Amino acid sequence: MATLLYRLGRGSMRRRRLVAAIWLVVLVGLGLAAATLRGPTASNFTMPGTESQHALDLLDEQFPAAAGATGTIALKAPADGQLGTPEGQAVVQAITQEAATVPGVVAAVDPFQVGAVSPNGRYALIQVQFNSGADGVTDEQRDAYEKVGGQAEAQGWQVAPGGEVLNSEPEVGSTEALGVAVALVVLVVTFGSLVAAGMTMLNALIGVGVGMAGLFALSSVVELTSTAPILALMLGLAVGIDYSLFITSRYRQNLLDGLPADEAIGRAVGTAGSAVVFAGATVVIALAGLAVVNIPFLTVMGLAAAGTVTVAVLVAITLQPALLGFAGRRVLPRRLRSTVPVTTSADRAGEDGVTTDRAAPAAATLAGENRKAFGFRWARLVTRFRIPVILVGVLGLALLALPAPDMRLSLPDAGTAPAGSAARVSNDLITEGFGPGFTGRLAVVVAGDDAQATAAAIPQVTALVQRTENVLAVAPPQLSPDGRTALLGVIPQTGPTDPATETLVHDVRASVGGIQSADVLLTGVTAIGIDVSEKLSDALPIYLALVVGLSILLLMLVFRSVLVPVKAALGFLLTVAATFGITVAVFQQGHLADLVGLDTPGPLISFLPILLVGILFGLAMDYEVFLVSRMREDFVHGDTAQQATINGMGHGARVVTAAALIMISVFGGFVFLDDPVIKSMGFALAVGVAIDAFVVRMTIVPAVMSLLGKRAWSLPRWLDRALPNVDIEGENLRARLDDKVTV
Repeated sequence: MATLLYRLGRGSMRRRRLVAAIWLVVLVGLGLAAATLRGPTASNFTMPGTESQHALDLLDEQFPAAAGATGTIALKAPADGQLGTPEGQAVVQAITQEAATVPGVVAAVDPFQVGAVSPNGRYALIQVQFNSGADGVTDEQRDAYEKVGGQAEAQGWQVAPGGEVLNSEPEVGSTEALGVAVALVVLVVTFGSLVAAGMTMLNALIGVGVGMAGLFALSSVVELTSTAPILALMLGLAVGIDYSLFITSRYRQNLLDGLPADEAIGRAVGTAGSAVVFAGATVVIALAGLAVVNIPFLTVMGLAAAGTVTVAVLVAITLQPALLGFAGRRVLPRRLRSTVPVTTSADRAGEDGVTTDRAAPAAATLAGENRKAFGFRWARLVTRFRIPVILVGVLGLALLALPAPDMRLSLPDAGTAPAGSAARVSNDLITEGFGPGFTGRLAVVVAGDDAQATAAAIPQVTALVQRTENVLAVAPPQLSPDGRTALLGVIPQTGPTDPATETLVHDVRASVGGIQSADVLLTGVTAIGIDVSEKLSDALPIYLALVVGLSILLLMLVFRSVLVPVKAALGFLLTVAATFGITVAVFQQGHLADLVGLDTPGPLISFLPILLVGILFGLAMDYEVFLVSRMREDFVHGDTAQQATINGMGHGARVVTAAALIMISVFGGFVFLDDPVIKSMGFALAVGVAIDAFVVRMTIVPAVMSLLGKRAWSLPRWLDRALPNVDIEGENLRARLDDKVTV
């Protein structure tokens, strides 16, 4: 692989104008396609194979009028008892009639007809039924719905439209640009060159632009959840910058070693580019592997993010060499540019491309400085006190992981929406006037073979549900026009994310499971959230085992070792456990929640843990390969295991530190968004990268490698013969090129 990438890097540099033009055409073409073909994103989470989804499908087929999105308008009169007066009733009826005229609304239910009035006569709820699902409600319809009751508000009433109809796509604003700005500063400090920093950032942004444009162009034929583009943007930015950083760093080092420009680029892409391809492949495999969970929206999220990572890799190994060719030696700090001649292999060795002069005055000048760099000093310290370092590191991460077993999962609800949002105001008003159960209504679907069977089953179902613990009330049934399907509203005593509500869902299903005269199914937004969370929780251990097994296999191919992959996998598990623990402590338990702008702690979004495992796996392998491959390279070339560990850390620490800081800043930029789902994703990824890079890969790993010594690189002969040689470090490439050098 290294040889192929070496040729690709040199070819991209020599034909840099063509390569740049091709990527520009691709970017513009996909941008136009995205602008013309972009479809809406979905805010619902379907879950085939669950009872709640089966019930929704049944409603859509037999009772479509009840299958559309619902809204709830919460009303609060200026004083207690005012709803009992003729004037108060007139206001409520006027609001109800206004809601019924909203485009797309098929019915608005008068609260006095169904008893949706609080005992103190101050609060009322108007149920609104739309003719399409939440994703089918247009912005114009949603705006008209939110404006209902404006005249009553002028009279001192509080009118708060809410419900699933207000679900909308999270907005990506200017806050995440702060993360990109921080990343640019890190690049400038790392390279000491504005040209190198700007070119690396430009390369990453082009890759993100291509990936996101392609994703939106496909959104007209593939249903994307509202969080899928955000996740793709997060990963595309982070890995795009990091991958370009790795190749640029190796190119600069090759220039300082005295290599001509095209040879420096070729070797950079052949070595660092191999690590980029491997790291990108692991991320793509892990994200695409989400399909094994068999949850459509999660599969689409994983494939969308995998697509942007793939584009980032392709851009890094083709466009980056072209841009490096344009930049020349300006990627170096000014004080070093004069020491590096601007030549190509052909200039110095003829058309065979063999370098004849390997003098490296700049590299020699910097050699002493490098040995005194922080990376070398840190490596010597860690390897000297390896036992205490391992103990402190492992125990510290174990302590951070303590909250993880208490993790609770659910889909987002209005109770955790940003304070001041329309959905949150309505939710709080309903809770204030009626209790938390009214914000998480359940729905029982009764479907018989005919109207008589359904009518006979309804009293039995109602009685069984009413006797279930934690049920506050059962609403009268709504019947389909043919009478075959009925919908009963069930109001719990507890809120939608309360563990007692989850127990209630199971109890209701168990109590009505024995009815034979009709199909009885429990659904509703709350029930769907519980079903999704349980299925994802069941899939997480399987997926984690798959990822860990994959990491051991892949690293065994790379490092020709058994102990190194096992050590890497155990470090990954430490990272995941600690990240889960910190995220639970902040977002669920509320510790230090103010620091991330979280006003209401609650359960974590259902798909966060499984996504976190997939993404962190790829990123962890990225840093593992970059650091440990240099250790193996020096060990193979004659260094002791101890010195090889120090050299690997010393040479790689600066780049890995920069790469980690960039990822942390990009992911951290999303923490400032108001949407709690995106906020938690950005936070968990930023924390996970920080732990894995600085605690696991740059502290525990060198300590363990030092402890293992040369045993770390042992591999049974039969296994060595069975495993293919993928040559990630470009060892065979360097050997072939060095043999051709004429001294």
